[in-house]
Amino acid sequence: MINKKEKHENILSDYRILDLTDDRGFYCGKVLADLGADVIKIEPPGGDPSRNTGPFYKDIPHPEKSLYWWAYNTSKRGITLNIETAEGADIFRRLVKTADIVVESFPPDYMENLGLGYPVLSEINPGIIMTSITAFGQTGPYKDWKAPDLVGCSLGGQSYVTGDDDRPPCRIGYPQAYLHAGNQAASGTLAALYYREVSGEGQHVDVSMQESVAWTLMNVIQFWDLMTFNMFRGGSTRMMGTPRFRVAFPCKDGFVAFLIAGGQLASISMPALIQWMAEENRLGAFEDIKDWGAKDWAEKVDAWAMTQDQVDPWENSLIDFFADKTKAELYEQAMKRRIILYPVSNTKDLAENIQLRERDFWVQVEHLELGETITYAGAPYRMTGTGWNISRRAPLIGEHNLEIYKGELGFSDDEMRLLKETGAI
Repeated sequence: MINKKEKHENILSDYRILDLTDDRGFYCGKVLADLGADVIKIEPPGGDPSRNTGPFYKDIPHPEKSLYWWAYNTSKRGITLNIETAEGADIFRRLVKTADIVVESFPPDYMENLGLGYPVLSEINPGIIMTSITAFGQTGPYKDWKAPDLVGCSLGGQSYVTGDDDRPPCRIGYPQAYLHAGNQAASGTLAALYYREVSGEGQHVDVSMQESVAWTLMNVIQFWDLMTFNMFRGGSTRMMGTPRFRVAFPCKDGFVAFLIAGGQLASISMPALIQWMAEENRLGAFEDIKDWGAKDWAEKVDAWAMTQDQVDPWENSLIDFFADKTKAELYEQAMKRRIILYPVSNTKDLAENIQLRERDFWVQVEHLELGETITYAGAPYRMTGTGWNISRRAPLIGEHNLEIYKGELGFSDDEMRLLKETGAI
């Protein structure tokens, strides 16, 4: 148990985690490692298959140059170990004795069949916390089903509300399902760790990817529960009663987000935008209402009662007005005139964003084997005390084998050679 009077550089610096996950659980270990835990990434001999996932550094396909692997395995040490062999399983049990947490993403019963399930590990180390990340959890009729990201987004309900309503459901552009599971796994693990500090007892944390995705639906569940209503896909539009309102407008170099609305939401924003359009003689369909002020918009415009025939001409006028202006120009004027409008950022925009730069969100991580530094996404939150930090780049294959097997477990050169020959490490 932690001595609460001691000062620690990182909030989890006193804890060791054995990370057995594949791509379904990498993120959990990363979250904990970046908080200072000694996370030992355990890969099969030869390296994890996810190392072959692109894109690759300078487009060179290589297991040590996968940007995917780099992104989700920062701050971890790495060893190779085949826990399916008798020798490998025995080594893992030895590692468990000095660990606080085991994170794994194997199918249900896999660890039990190897004699490494939670009941066994808790006998070796009564305080051990085991976090299992699977598609549907350790129980239930779906527990043995295989499920990549697309299945998770679909069965978790996310796909149904993603995309345009005149087209089939789709997933978000980049895989999300297991990232949500990894984040929930990290939260559950930290809760279990806190409980152990209070009670001295470890436990098994069971994380379902489907359930994690369902949590992303926010109030969609309540719409069904209270109104028996399936929320629809809106794409780049939003429906308020009968009409459909565009929320993303094209401009000269991308898109900006803007919404025509009534009531207090629009009482300042809409008159200010129309004034700007009038200054450039670009009113279009707003010509008849150019003299409306804040009170007019607050009292006369009921978005729920408008028809599509009323909305479309206004939106077409805005499309024409925005078309010859950049995101930066539109945002600058929006800030100056108090218009509720903001740019839709792409990756380049994020990399150059002054807010993120001022808060040092982007961090440079050394890759000595490449002779350069690489930019990574940084802290998702700030803490006034112990902090978040990427302490090292993702491990190379077996990079810390000698450090752990010889330095910590005391294996001799002959034992190391034999273990390698038998495929245990």
